[in-house]
Amino acid sequence: MKDNSREIISSEDEATLQRMGYAQELARRMSGFSNFAISLSIICILAGGITSFHVGFCSVGGAAIGIGWPVSCLLSLVVAATMAQVASAFPTAGGLYHWASILGGRGWGWVTGWLNFIGLITVVAAVNAGAWDFIVGAFAVKASASAKIIGVGLMTLSQAVLNHKGIRLTTRLTDFSGWLILVVAVALTAAMLCYAGRFDFARLVTFTNYSGDAGANVLPRVENIGWLFALGLLLPAYTITGFDASAHTSEETLGASLNVPKGIVRSVLVSGIFGWAMLCAIVLAMPDMNAAAAQGGNVFYWTINNVLPRPLAAVLYSGIGLAQYFCGLAALTSASRMGFAFARDGGLPALLRRVSARSRTPSAAIWAVAGLAVLFIACVPYMTIAAVCVIFLYLSYVLPAVAGFFAHGRSWTTMGPWQLGRWYRPLAVVSALFCLFLIVVGMQPPNAQALWIVGGAVVLLAVVWFAFERNRFRGPPQVPR
Repeated sequence: MKDNSREIISSEDEATLQRMGYAQELARRMSGFSNFAISLSIICILAGGITSFHVGFCSVGGAAIGIGWPVSCLLSLVVAATMAQVASAFPTAGGLYHWASILGGRGWGWVTGWLNFIGLITVVAAVNAGAWDFIVGAFAVKASASAKIIGVGLMTLSQAVLNHKGIRLTTRLTDFSGWLILVVAVALTAAMLCYAGRFDFARLVTFTNYSGDAGANVLPRVENIGWLFALGLLLPAYTITGFDASAHTSEETLGASLNVPKGIVRSVLVSGIFGWAMLCAIVLAMPDMNAAAAQGGNVFYWTINNVLPRPLAAVLYSGIGLAQYFCGLAALTSASRMGFAFARDGGLPALLRRVSARSRTPSAAIWAVAGLAVLFIACVPYMTIAAVCVIFLYLSYVLPAVAGFFAHGRSWTTMGPWQLGRWYRPLAVVSALFCLFLIVVGMQPPNAQALWIVGGAVVLLAVVWFAFERNRFRGPPQVPR
């Protein structure tokens, strides 16, 4: 894109932002590909798809991948599509909470903002905790619980430093991450298929009960195979999260009204397709399904080590580990932008709206998110972090869609250039039902702790809103709908 074209588009973006009541404070340098890449990097099929692989496989075996993955990804795509339409109409860094406030009112927006902010912190925590566990498992490193806290802390610290230095550096790294994810995923898929002894495609549609001892107690014993299949859907549901990053970087993206919704939808679609091929290849390459399930949380490493030559396995492990690190970097970028925007409108302490004069990044929000993520890792086990992450994020994804359902064609009449037309309202209903399903599934054993975390957060938010914030929180500037 020529410089004068970039300047024209940037001026149009700034004018759109001004109409919504905001000044251009962040540096607008991200291209459409960069906006897509940051969501692709946070979804990162090499992170959640691998670190949570055992959650799906040790439920109903191959069918959790062959059938469960595409079903859940299709529903996530529905959520992404409804989000994309609203993002096209209101391209701000506040994203979800801003939309919910405009379409549903201040209270609706405040709750959405807090759920999204907590959810994004748990994303950073889950990704970095999962990355540490992956490195330890892949390279057979012995590490204590305290070593994990220190290691994850240093990892998160380095990601915060990179974010603090500016969006130009972060964008280059997430652009690289997007390509890295696709290249490593294709390489892993090809390697597993090349070294597989035989192809038994029936595995991908066969339901086998691997709960309890058969799956090393990853999931407690469940006799109902349908319910067990539902529990296994946490694998794709956890993996396909974070696509709201495209929305949170709206104020740093050129041509935001069109490139942001495209980034949201494309990141989910591409991740779903590449992730399905990769995970199916892993299942097809397993020497023995029952022996694999018996490995529990080590099923991925056991499969790789029994199928691939050690040098090739080491190269792929390194690529996966690097992709997971960049996934955490992108997650921290997204969370800090959301924190900045929410603080700008009074939803979070004013300190978090500070922008570095040198790098034009929300520096205070970056360091606050990093610190809170490490604290969460120290207090909550990985599987529960993943379940809580899914619940908080999908709740925040769906609340603006529900508000939009009631406002669509009534108080909300001005759409952006990307829209679903008459399909928006029925797809919003599907999104809400999918979210309710994930809430129920995400609170089942062994993630019972999620009930107390999510339930406690919701009760606390209700008390704080009615006791204090209802009369204080001003919300975003109200713009024509």
